[in-house]
Amino acid sequence: MNPKKYRTPQILDFPARTWPNKKITAAPEWCSVDLRDGNQSLVTPLTQQQKLEFFQNLVRVGFKEIEIGFPFASDSEFNFVRTLIEKNLIPDDVTIQVLTQSREAVIRRTFESLRGAKKATVHLYNATSPLFRDVVFGKTKAETIELAVYGAEMFVQIAEEFKAAGGREEFSFEYSPECFSQTEPDFAIEVCNAVISRWEGFGTIINLPFTVESLTPNVHADMIEYVCAGLINRDKITVSLHAHNDRGTAVAATELCLLAGADRVEGTLFGNGERTGNADIITLAMNLYSQGIDPGLDFSNIVDLVELYERQTVLPVHPRHPYAGELVFTAFSGSHQDAIRKAMTKRKPNDLWEIPYLPIDPADVGRGYEPIIRVNSQSGSASAAYILETQFGINLPKQMQRDFGPIVTARSDKHAAEIPADEIHALFKKAYVVETPYKFLTRQSYVQDYDGSTITCEIEYNGKPVTINGTGRGGIHAFCNALQTAFDINIDVGNYNQHTLDTTEGAAAPAITYMEIIVDGKSYLGAGISRSTTNASLKAVISALNRSV
Repeated sequence: MNPKKYRTPQILDFPARTWPNKKITAAPEWCSVDLRDGNQSLVTPLTQQQKLEFFQNLVRVGFKEIEIGFPFASDSEFNFVRTLIEKNLIPDDVTIQVLTQSREAVIRRTFESLRGAKKATVHLYNATSPLFRDVVFGKTKAETIELAVYGAEMFVQIAEEFKAAGGREEFSFEYSPECFSQTEPDFAIEVCNAVISRWEGFGTIINLPFTVESLTPNVHADMIEYVCAGLINRDKITVSLHAHNDRGTAVAATELCLLAGADRVEGTLFGNGERTGNADIITLAMNLYSQGIDPGLDFSNIVDLVELYERQTVLPVHPRHPYAGELVFTAFSGSHQDAIRKAMTKRKPNDLWEIPYLPIDPADVGRGYEPIIRVNSQSGSASAAYILETQFGINLPKQMQRDFGPIVTARSDKHAAEIPADEIHALFKKAYVVETPYKFLTRQSYVQDYDGSTITCEIEYNGKPVTINGTGRGGIHAFCNALQTAFDINIDVGNYNQHTLDTTEGAAAPAITYMEIIVDGKSYLGAGISRSTTNASLKAVISALNRSV
């Protein structure tokens, strides 16, 4: 590798910048370019039916501006625009947008595709950077401006022809100095103002694209604020952004440029687009949402959008993709899991969302809470406890959490894999609900009075029934005394916890008891489950006793 073959970018000298002291307080105007910029970057472009389904989903999400194609590029592009218009598939509050180069035949064909549209934006572009002027097209600055002005004037002429012929189309115009990010800022102002001056009386968008992301986000922001200050009729025009992700900072650059004065954002779902893609509108919108700002777009069913996107584009959504990835709300690390579990337990329904490691509530994008904590060899004892509590209603005491954690970790280490929730549940039962060689049988007589408790019950030992009797301070103490007498073992009760399992059975739900017993001075843990709270406790004693054998 030889970094010296690359040019060091020049930094804009702009001490008058104000954007670092500003904050975003409202969502920008959004324009999806999935069906044009996103579609043209696919190995296999979308079919007409796929584009229609995608368009309808963009409308459902809430996009009011959608760039739907490059009508001159092919008959399929042209026909898709005609289908939407002729079949009246465009809601009244949605503006469609189409792209054109600054050539008369291309412009006329583009306008023709829009005949009968209620509201449409016609998007003109030409390259303005020195590399394109000097190397690709061999044009001077004056010739580059002339090409832009030619297209701008052609727009007005054709729009007036439509109106004279009785057309009711409501046209707005957009201009992009392609490769703005590599264009001299003063020249960008000059060419944009030349276009703006030709579009008096029409809604005007000046789109400043980072066609190739070549600068750090702060320099992009400086350029946007500098150019905005130099545009004529700034209060009458919309300044738009269109960032690509060559440096991996399209989202950051877009956010800083909104601080710098831009009004509008063009982008795609999941950042699809040429090379490394476009700015990801889902991430941008959800970033606003996570700061308490209504983004104006509804991603509450993000799983459905992932399915649509992957099925139609044949591109995967990365499992770590912000907000949408399969694993973005999942913690494997034990310390992360413990923090999440504690905060989720303490949070009340109307509290502000302040959960460690989770910037938004997964439910807001249609995700469940089950995947938040998953277990592998990196997970701590609290992770398995969280799974048992949230998915099976088993609320392990701290002592049992510490005891159970190594069992789960050993299992994960052995198989070098994540452990599913059902397997964790099975491990818990195998470890603590143990029934041999001692097995509790439900036939029992239990009497409690002021002098204490008396119990007579039948258990099974190594396959043979044994009747035992005992007295004590309570039922559990009496049961331990009975075991001690019958089997000549030194047994006592340690810690004890019990609760009803969280099921849909209401009062008929079973109870679970967690029991510590001390056998010959050593601690053993067990659990028992029964619809009888007494039986659950006695079974827990037996389970712990079996672990001592």
